[in-house]
Amino acid sequence: MTFAATSEDSSSWYEADLATIGEQENAKGLNRRTPRETVRNFVALTETKEYQKAAEFLNLGDLPKVDRAEHGAELARQLGLVIDRQLWIDWSGLSARPDAMQDQGPANHPLTGKARRDIGLKMVKLNSQIYEIRLARYKNKDGDPVWLFTPQTVENIPILYEAYGPHIFEAYIPSSLKQRVGGLRLWEWIALPLLLSALLGLGWLINRMMRWLGHKTKSPLLRQAAEKTRLPLALVAMAIAAQLSFKMGVSFSGPATNIVRPFLIIIVVSGLGMTALKIIDVILDRVTLRVIGDIDDTRSIKERELYTSIYALRRVVVLVMVAISAIVLLIQLNLFESLGMSLLASAGVVTVLLGIAGQAVLGNIMASLQIALAKPVRIGDSVLFEGSWAYVESIFYTFIRLRTWDERRIIVPVKYFVSQPFENWSVKDARIMNTIVLFLDHSADIRQLREVFIELAKNDEGVIDHHTLDASVTQHSRAGQELSFYAMSPDPSTAWTTAMRLREAILDHVRSHHPEWWPYDRLDGPHIEPQHTAVKPHLDTKSDD
Repeated sequence: MTFAATSEDSSSWYEADLATIGEQENAKGLNRRTPRETVRNFVALTETKEYQKAAEFLNLGDLPKVDRAEHGAELARQLGLVIDRQLWIDWSGLSARPDAMQDQGPANHPLTGKARRDIGLKMVKLNSQIYEIRLARYKNKDGDPVWLFTPQTVENIPILYEAYGPHIFEAYIPSSLKQRVGGLRLWEWIALPLLLSALLGLGWLINRMMRWLGHKTKSPLLRQAAEKTRLPLALVAMAIAAQLSFKMGVSFSGPATNIVRPFLIIIVVSGLGMTALKIIDVILDRVTLRVIGDIDDTRSIKERELYTSIYALRRVVVLVMVAISAIVLLIQLNLFESLGMSLLASAGVVTVLLGIAGQAVLGNIMASLQIALAKPVRIGDSVLFEGSWAYVESIFYTFIRLRTWDERRIIVPVKYFVSQPFENWSVKDARIMNTIVLFLDHSADIRQLREVFIELAKNDEGVIDHHTLDASVTQHSRAGQELSFYAMSPDPSTAWTTAMRLREAILDHVRSHHPEWWPYDRLDGPHIEPQHTAVKPHLDTKSDD
């Protein structure tokens, strides 16, 4: 398909005298009608070292006319090396239309269906400054429009070449090793494995050094910090060393650089974030052990709230570190410029996908933050959840870990935990009422047993608030009567052991002084007398503790 320039609007190019921006005798036969042809032919000419012809793809209008022939070829050589070594512009993705019209994309996109007269190829950030490689369309009064690299791009070429051009190391590489094989040069296939081996050795050395420092230091805080941060610090050291080697001595081709450089930035950012998080974890752990110690329901409400707040602080720190790491990564990789419009255009799709795929994870995270803020349950609280008595041992982003009285661990998703009813025995006061239930014969005297129980309970160290001591017949049947004994304990842990002791003491009293109070088996019949043989007691261990 051909596109006639005369049918286009004059706003689709810049008016320029091409005779003032290039040597026209070298431009004969050069195809510069479309952005794709311009970049593709420029790269092809620089690869064959035809720099004089390649200079015809540059708008040299800002250079003195006498310097264009000499400086134009050198600038073309430098730009070709920069593109090949570091920027790796994908010219195949450029428009093949002379008007560079974007005929594909969202209908509401501001550029869809409109001719363009300039295109940004690459955005580069150096020393806090932004440099852009850009194409623009120029036209003589009587000629056809052509696409050239803009004067601003030409002005930035020496700066980009100094940063991304060949380094001193390449001067010692034989020409035979500079041949391309599989997209890379031969020396790069040799240097990459050697560099990787050296980096792994450096990482191993840093790891061993941190372990040695951890063993040598006398401070528990420094020892724990060294142990937890040795792996992320090793990764950070490897990534920084690799980046320094790229800047100072090794300049790989575009494919290798564009794969390795983002990977190294990811390692540095994530490694530093992990290191900071590990150090914060160590500090919080040491503060917890020093201020609170082992946490359970015997601790005061303020101590349990402090422990829960520390865990909440850790979750906030994790979210902040992840957000900062993601922002730094996007800035370092210059992804905001290239992803901005795409993210805006696909925001609805991304929202739907996150809502479907991340519903469970996001729901658990929100429920975890809800617990951290509202504190319906705190770390160290004693709870009765789905029939299991347990302590809240940890509250994480997506799950809660409960420790039962017999040292089992119950892992419950946070969202499920907060959506189910549970008993929090420590929400305001850790005190709990023991209920000790016995089943005895109708002949058992509740008044006497009440006096015995009160005397036993007053002498037990696990009983408080003696005015609450009581005993009552709570149920009876043909087989006997149910007696319940009540005693207050300071916390569920003490209540459990106290209830066991009191139950054993009451049973021992009945066994020693009134064995006739044990429940009997009664059989119906006209000639059967009641039997007075004691049977095995029905010990009801039912208790709300």
